[in-house]
Amino acid sequence: MLTPLQRQLLSDHLGQYISDHKKDFIEKVLADRTRYITVVMEDIYQSHNASAVVRTCECMGIQEVHIIENASTYSVNPRVLHGANKWIHLVRYKEKNLNNTETCFKSLRENGYRILATDPRPECVSIGEIPIDQKLAIVMGNELHGTSAYAQAHADEKVNIPMYGFTESMNISVSAAICLNTMIPRLRNSQVDWRLSEEEKNETRLEWYRKSVRRSDLIEREFFARLLKNSYQ
Repeated sequence: MLTPLQRQLLSDHLGQYISDHKKDFIEKVLADRTRYITVVMEDIYQSHNASAVVRTCECMGIQEVHIIENASTYSVNPRVLHGANKWIHLVRYKEKNLNNTETCFKSLRENGYRILATDPRPECVSIGEIPIDQKLAIVMGNELHGTSAYAQAHADEKVNIPMYGFTESMNISVSAAICLNTMIPRLRNSQVDWRLSEEEKNETRLEWYRKSVRRSDLIEREFFARLLKNSYQ
């Protein structure tokens, strides 16, 4: 675990290997990142669907996605992801013989989230009517059964996407895109403090620098070796 000073020194050092254009772009993306809204995927078993949701979240500025693996293991489809998973944090819940949905919900609540379970039934609240005065976690269930009975029973609210055709449900990646495109513009136009904190930005910047510099692990080891040597001189 690096101290704030060590993190800053290392970021400055790695920044020498990144073009000014790339660093400016990183700062622009960082300024639009949020953890105020997050997406939870529960037992998604088709890799292209899970990957499409991750890619959508990254495009919409979501910095953290939670993945519950009770019955299905999360896997990626590189052709769908296009590298989107490099730029966001994936928090996975996959302990055997545990209710990982319960573990995830407990963690979300400890971090101040209101939990919204998606449900296509018309009596549920429209996603666009949900207040944004509290951090929100949108739970997407699997392709066959939707959100689990536990998620339905323990969510703070059940939400739907208004639909007007014969078909009763949408593909999960489409649903995630609609939910985020409904909520993110509202959030960005509000007075809510939705952006990452300065500490979160610093941590994320370093993580992105590491992924942007070739052999950053070797450069980092050499940097700290020199730093340690100089401290003894």
